[in-house]
Amino acid sequence: MDSLQDFETSNTNPSTALTPNFPANLSITTVTSTTNTNPSVMASSSPSSSSSTSPNTLSRYENQKRRDWNTFGQYLRNHRPPLSLSRCSGAHVLEFLRYLDQFGKTKVHTPLCPFFGHPNPPAPCPCPLRQAWGSLDALIGRLRAAFEEHGGKPEANPFGARAVRLYLREVRDSQSKARGISYEKKKRKRPPQAHPPLPPPNGNQNQ
Repeated sequence: MDSLQDFETSNTNPSTALTPNFPANLSITTVTSTTNTNPSVMASSSPSSSSSTSPNTLSRYENQKRRDWNTFGQYLRNHRPPLSLSRCSGAHVLEFLRYLDQFGKTKVHTPLCPFFGHPNPPAPCPCPLRQAWGSLDALIGRLRAAFEEHGGKPEANPFGARAVRLYLREVRDSQSKARGISYEKKKRKRPPQAHPPLPPPNGNQNQ
């Protein structure tokens, strides 16, 4: 699965490069600390410091969702003309996904390539690199959740637009054929259901 790290750290083109991890108006405060060599002070301070930081620790998913949200916000600000989130539509989301393809790392063979449909090509080829379907699908899921967490209405969520769903389905099907990989989810086997106990024989009931 692709990573969007190259997109997040790219600064090759100042006019279009983004700084997604931090909004443009974000200020970063640097905290300096000194080492205390007094064992009694260190022993008394360590439990409180660990307990104070643990509630603020975000999960990996939450951190990634926040980075993705900042990335998309920076993309809107760098858009020409700049876009506000309230004016963002499914078409702008598709534009964003196509823009990310230049940072992809997944080889997607063209129909004319001799390795089209080959899951393990024996040699390199000049086919383009793209964002993997799984990466795009997960990205849209995180952005869809972040939109509603920031006060957006579910019915107005551009990441849940029909055009976005159709695009992801098209990417999945085309990459599945080009790479010779099936993206179908495996059906989970249902655990055997416990049968209710049989009723006692009629003879025991009469006694």
